[in-house]
Amino acid sequence: MFSLTVRRHFMIAHSLPRESFGPAQGLHGATFVAEVSFRRAELNQDAIVIDIGAADELLQQVLDRLNYKNLDELPEFAGQLTTTEVLARYIAERVAERLPDGAALAGIDVVLRENPDAWAGYSLDLPQRR
Repeated sequence: MFSLTVRRHFMIAHSLPRESFGPAQGLHGATFVAEVSFRRAELNQDAIVIDIGAADELLQQVLDRLNYKNLDELPEFAGQLTTTEVLARYIAERVAERLPDGAALAGIDVVLRENPDAWAGYSLDLPQRR
C-alpha cells in the first residue's frame, strides 16, 4: 500500500462539558496539527498516490471551515463533544467528500496532534471508484 501525507495546523476554541474533561469543560483554545495520509494500492499513471498540491488544497479547504472558529457554535457539531477523535473523523469524511472522481484511493488516515506527546486518529476506508 502506498501513501502520501500532508499536514497543516489549525486553531479552534471549544468546550467539553462533561466532568471527565476536568478543566477542559469550559471554553478553551487548542492548536492542532492535522496529518492526512492518502492510501492507494497501486500508483496512478503518473506514478503517484495523489498530487501533493491537490492533497494540500483538499486539507486546507476542510480546515478553513474550522480554523479560528468556536466549534461550539458550528451547526455540524451541535449536540456533539468535539473531542480530538471526533475532529479526526470529521476531517477524514470532509476530505473524502472533496476527492475527484476516479481518484482510486483505498483510504484516508487522519492524525490530529494536540501536542508532541498526545494525538488521536481516524482511518476511513474508501469504496473503489473508477
